Amino acid sequence: MRALYFTRETDIVTVCKDFLIERAKTVSLSKHLTPEDAVAQSACFASPAKWHLAHTSWFFDKFILEPFLPDYKCFDKSFNTLFNSYYKSVSQVFDRNRRGLITRPGLKTIYKYREQIDQSIINLLNIVDPIKDKEVLSRIILGINHEQQHQELLLTDIKHLFFMNPGLPAFKKVINKAKTNLVNAIRNSTIEVKGGVLQIGARNNGDGFHFDNESPRHEVFLNDFEISSKAVTNRDYCNFINDDGYNNPLLWLSDGWDKKVSENWDSPLYWQQYENEWHQFTLCGLKRLDLDEPVCHISFYEADAYCRWAGQRLPTESEWEIASLSQKKGLNFLESEKLHPQPEYRYPEFFGNVWEWTSSGYSPYPNFQPRKDGLGEYNGKFMINQIVLKGGSCLTPSNHIRSTYRNFFYPGDRWQLAGFRTVSFKKS
Repeated sequence: MRALYFTRETDIVTVCKDFLIERAKTVSLSKHLTPEDAVAQSACFASPAKWHLAHTSWFFDKFILEPFLPDYKCFDKSFNTLFNSYYKSVSQVFDRNRRGLITRPGLKTIYKYREQIDQSIINLLNIVDPIKDKEVLSRIILGINHEQQHQELLLTDIKHLFFMNPGLPAFKKVINKAKTNLVNAIRNSTIEVKGGVLQIGARNNGDGFHFDNESPRHEVFLNDFEISSKAVTNRDYCNFINDDGYNNPLLWLSDGWDKKVSENWDSPLYWQQYENEWHQFTLCGLKRLDLDEPVCHISFYEADAYCRWAGQRLPTESEWEIASLSQKKGLNFLESEKLHPQPEYRYPEFFGNVWEWTSSGYSPYPNFQPRKDGLGEYNGKFMINQIVLKGGSCLTPSNHIRSTYRNFFYPGDRWQLAGFRTVSFKKS
């Protein structure tokens, strides 16, 4: 059986520790919610917090405990359908659009379900042989990374839900802000990157975890290019808005223009004007727009339109990955607890703050082959009609991201923390 990903020789104690940390972190995030918050669903693309809590447990239940733990007894057979996301080869799937109708089981029951799963995984790790049972450990590590993905999704879905409330409630009170008055945001410049025949993608030599869609490693040819040293800011994007960028069809892809018109877009999601001044809804409530922050919650179509207006373009995923290899990791991830993008003050931040749109469609790398079992549905079947994003956001766990990571969303999606940086056109 071909592994979904690879891992170096694994210390079971480390796996157990990482498992318990991430499981506890998800519960900690949910403790800011009331039971009513946890069951509501604001849109077809979002899921209730209670569903995230249950689905991440179902993943360990179905793909690890059921096939590998002797005499394992499932918590509730109905969960196989209720909390299956899209693994149609495994069991029936409850309609995603109606997840908010799952009022039973209650939130307390879901927490009990999580507790059983946690204890069962510990029981399994107590009998695992790290040499003979590499598949078990690989699946648990996959489950840990899957849990991290849903920590971010839980927060972005709650943010959208709270935005639907006219009271604009805060998920969490504002914590200490960076002392922005002491330093200026870094000047936006370009980073020159040498092209040639270069390699991208994850190495299959035991360097660490990666998802299957990050491999095989392969060669690409790139021309020399210049990429922006920082993500496009709110100040930059306001200039686009003020120049009537949302009303100029010459700047927009055809599908993007139709989407903009049908959805009445005239600014990024979560922007609102009060007394002729832009404000932005955040997980910490409504606040005045900080012009030095990276713009976020925009679609690929908006990012592309801005680039046309600015006489630039979006980077390809290959360009972004190669450029990021020489850059330091940013400071604003989920662990910072700021829950919102921050101005870049110290150095270019290719990782953290905002996911960054590329111009590349999400498609398989050369010679990519998905698994032949249910886990083959994790990434491979979505390799059509979506766009690659890179870099991670302020809601992404810092140990979850790397240069080769390939996130993907539909070009019209805006509820995720997505921004972008630009590439200059080659001078003739």
